[in-house]
Amino acid sequence: MIVPPVAPCRRLPPAAVPGMLLCLALAACTTEPLRGFSAGPAADERALEAALASRLSRDSTAAFFRYLTAEPHPAGSERNKVLADFLAERFRAYGLEEVRLHRYDVLLPLPREVRVELLAPTRFVPTLREDPVPEDPQTALDVGPTYLGMSASGDVTGELVYAASGNPADYDSLEARGIDLRGKIALVRYSVPYSYRGFKALTAERRGLKAMLIYSDPAEDGAPKGATFPQGPWGPPSHIQRGALSYDFMYAGDPLTPGYASLPGAPRIRPDQSEQIPRIIAVPLSARDAEPLLRALGGSDAPASWQGALPLTYRTGPGPALVRVKVDMDDATRPIWVVEGRIRGSESPDEYVVLGNHRDAWVFGAADPSSGTATQLELARVLGGLAKEGRRPKRSIVFASWDAEEWHLTGSTEWGEQFARELQQHAIAYLNVDGSASGPSFEAGAVASMNAMVAEVLRDVRDPGAGHSVLRSWQLAVQGEAREAMIGGGAQRTSAVRQPIDLPGNALGSGSDYTVFLNFLGLPVVEMTFKGPYGVYHSMYDNAYWTEHFGDPGYRYMTAMGDVWGRMALRLANAEHHPHDFGLYAARVAGFVDTLAAQPAARGLALDTLRAAVAQWRAAADSLESALGRLLAAAPTAGRRATLDAVNRGMRRVEQRLLAPEGIPGRPWFKHVLYAPRYTYAAMTLPGIQEAIDRGDRALAQRQVQVVAERIAAAAEETAAAAALARGRTGAPD
Repeated sequence: MIVPPVAPCRRLPPAAVPGMLLCLALAACTTEPLRGFSAGPAADERALEAALASRLSRDSTAAFFRYLTAEPHPAGSERNKVLADFLAERFRAYGLEEVRLHRYDVLLPLPREVRVELLAPTRFVPTLREDPVPEDPQTALDVGPTYLGMSASGDVTGELVYAASGNPADYDSLEARGIDLRGKIALVRYSVPYSYRGFKALTAERRGLKAMLIYSDPAEDGAPKGATFPQGPWGPPSHIQRGALSYDFMYAGDPLTPGYASLPGAPRIRPDQSEQIPRIIAVPLSARDAEPLLRALGGSDAPASWQGALPLTYRTGPGPALVRVKVDMDDATRPIWVVEGRIRGSESPDEYVVLGNHRDAWVFGAADPSSGTATQLELARVLGGLAKEGRRPKRSIVFASWDAEEWHLTGSTEWGEQFARELQQHAIAYLNVDGSASGPSFEAGAVASMNAMVAEVLRDVRDPGAGHSVLRSWQLAVQGEAREAMIGGGAQRTSAVRQPIDLPGNALGSGSDYTVFLNFLGLPVVEMTFKGPYGVYHSMYDNAYWTEHFGDPGYRYMTAMGDVWGRMALRLANAEHHPHDFGLYAARVAGFVDTLAAQPAARGLALDTLRAAVAQWRAAADSLESALGRLLAAAPTAGRRATLDAVNRGMRRVEQRLLAPEGIPGRPWFKHVLYAPRYTYAAMTLPGIQEAIDRGDRALAQRQVQVVAERIAAAAEETAAAAALARGRTGAPD
C-alpha cells in the first residue's frame, strides 16, 4: 500500500504567524456564548477549538486527497477495499480506538455489456466514453464501462421519443399530442426541472416504455453556463453523469434485506420481491452522443421549455429514430466495507456523535466524495493527536467511512440497521459531509434543533476567501438570492432582505447518508458542504485536476470544512447539556402546518389537534430552555452533573418520539412523521399527510393528521419531562 506523505502542519510564511496567533488568541478569549456551556467550560472549549484550527493543514489534506483520487474506486472494486484498509490503518495510526471494518454482502450487479445503437434512419453507435484531454493525463486512463446502477438487463428495440425530464407531466404532454408511449424508448434530460434518475426510471416503467436513455444537456451543466473542462468548471460535451436508479425512496440500503443488516445468515427476499429494484433498462449518455439521436427524431417541435442548448430544434418523435438498447448485468452479491473508529470520551465514553462520509465513487470521485474523505482523515489526524496529548472530548466521537452510498445509501444504512438500538440509546447527532468542497459557498441542512449550534460554529470559523466568518458569507449569499428573487419577481418592497436570516434550512429530502439516521432511527442530523459551479458530477472529469483548478484551489475549503466539522463534533461531545433548540424546532413545525393548511387541496382538514400538539411542544421547549439556563448558572456540583446527565438522556429521546413505528403509509421504512423524501428526492414535510392529500385520499390524510399530532405530543411530553428534571435541580418554578 502506498501511504501518502502527511505534513504535520501547513507551513506559513513568517509574516503570517503573528496574525494567526492573534486570531487564535481572539478565538480562545471571545465572550460570544456557546449553547450548552457555562462560562468556564466554554472557555475550555474555545481553547480546544483554537488548537484544532491551528493544526489543520492544507498540505496534509491535499496529500490525502491526491491518494484517494489516484484511481477509480467504485463500490465493489478492489481499489475501494484498498482505500477501506488505508482509512483503517490511518485511524489506528492517529490514535483512534476500536477501529473496525464491517463487511456487508449486498446486491451489487455490475455490467457485462452495455450498448446503444441508432438503427434508423441512419446508423450511429454512441461511444459511451468520455474524451481524454491533454492537460489532464488522468483522463487517458481506462475508467471502466459506463452504466447506471440497478438497470434491468435486456435487449430491446423501439421508436425513440424525447420526453424532456421524464417526469409525469412530460409524458402527459406527449400523450396529449396523441403519442402512444407503450413499447417506446425515451430519451430524457437530467434537469428540466431536476428529478432523481430513479424517479425517471419509475415513471418510464409505469408508462410502459421499454428503455430509457438519460443525458446531461449543456443547458444545465455545459457551455451556456461558462467555460467547460479543462478550461473551466462546467461539463464538456462528452461528460457522462453516472448514477444508480434504485427506488430508495421506498427504502434505503441493500435491496434484498429491507429494514435489517446484510449480515451472514440474514434472510433475503428475492429480487422480484424488492420494491427498490427497477424493472426497466436504462443507460446514461453524454450530450455529444445524444445529439445524433435528437437529430434523428421527427414529429412535432417540442415545447419551448423543452428546448435545450444543442444546435438543433428538439422534436418529440416518435421515430423515425429507431434505437436498440442492450444491458447485461451480472446480478451478483458483493462485499462492501464500512470503516469505523472512535476517539473515546474521557467522561461519558458510551455517548457519542457520529461523523460520516462515503468513500465509494463512480470514477475518481474528487468533489464527490473524496474531498469529504480527505477532510475526514485530516480531522481524525488532528483530533487523534489532541487525544494522545490528553485533550480528549468528554463524550466519544465516532468516525465512519461508508461504502456503496452511490448505490441506495447502502453502507450507512446497513450499519445503522445493525446498530439501531445502540445508536438510539447513545448517539447525540449525526454530522454528514458527502463532498466537503466543490466551491466556496457554504450550504447546510439540518433538523431545526441543530440550527443554533450550527450557526454558532459558523460564526466562529473564518471563510478563507473572505474577510469575515463563514456564517456572514452564507448570510450575504442568502440575502443576495432573496434580493434577486424579489427583483426578478417584480417586488417593490426590499425590507424583507434586511430581516435576520435563520440558517440552516430545515427541509430535508434524501440522497445522502443522513437518511437512515433521520428517517429510520430518529436522530438529529446536519448535512453540509461548500459548493460552487460544478458541471462534472459523477463523470470522469470530477478528478484532482478539476478540483485543484476550479473546485478548491489550494485546498482552502476542504481544510475549512475540517474546522467546521470538528468544532461541531467537539461542541456536541463537550457541551454540559446537548445544544438542541426544541423551541425553534417546534416553531419550524408550526410553519410546516401553516404551509400544509395553505394548500387548496387541504381545505377542510381538521388540524386543531395538530396545532395544539405543536403549541404544547413549544410551551415545553420554553420551559426546558429556562430551566437549563438556571441549571447552567448553578454551582458545578456532582448533583448538578447528575441532573444534566439525566436531562441529556431525555433530550436524546425527543427526536425518536417523532417516529411512527408503522412508518408512513406505503413506505414503512420511512418512520419520521415530519420528514421524508419525495420520489424525486426533494424534501417533503409532514409526509404521511402530504402524500395522502396528493393522492386525493382525504380520509387517510385525516388519520395521518392524528398520527402526526400524537407523535408531536409525545415529543412535547419528553421535552416537558426533561424540563421537570432540570427544574428539580434548581428548585425554582418557571
